[in-house]
Amino acid sequence: MKAKTGKGTYDHLKKLATQVQHQAYAPYSKFHVGAALLTVKGNIYTGCNVENASFGLTSCAERNAIFRAIAEEGPDMKIEAIAVSVNSSKTFPPCGACRQVIAEFINKGKKGTTVIFDSPKGSVHRKLDKLLPDSFVWKK
Repeated sequence: MKAKTGKGTYDHLKKLATQVQHQAYAPYSKFHVGAALLTVKGNIYTGCNVENASFGLTSCAERNAIFRAIAEEGPDMKIEAIAVSVNSSKTFPPCGACRQVIAEFINKGKKGTTVIFDSPKGSVHRKLDKLLPDSFVWKK
């Protein structure tokens, strides 16, 4: 699906993230998470969390959406925006591991990458550099 950035697109990403959270496999935590991301090419990809009895093997919704986007667009994929939806009334931005993975595919253009997540007061929109100010960068 092709899309452009803007409030309507961000609302659409949140709606898709909320829809896909219902597909999550979360029998242990009951914490259902959905993610929808928009690439700089204008494509949208979704993912949900998949738990495992060995919690270290659990995969977050954000990473599943990112990996799906890479599988479709290739290793040069860049994230314009990513929305996360959680079945909770509390504020839940992406976890630290997901923030670092998002940073790997950040849109380094003028606008940067926008991260959208739930809070009790509604959706929060933040640039990734505000959520992860000192991300790890591999220097060659």
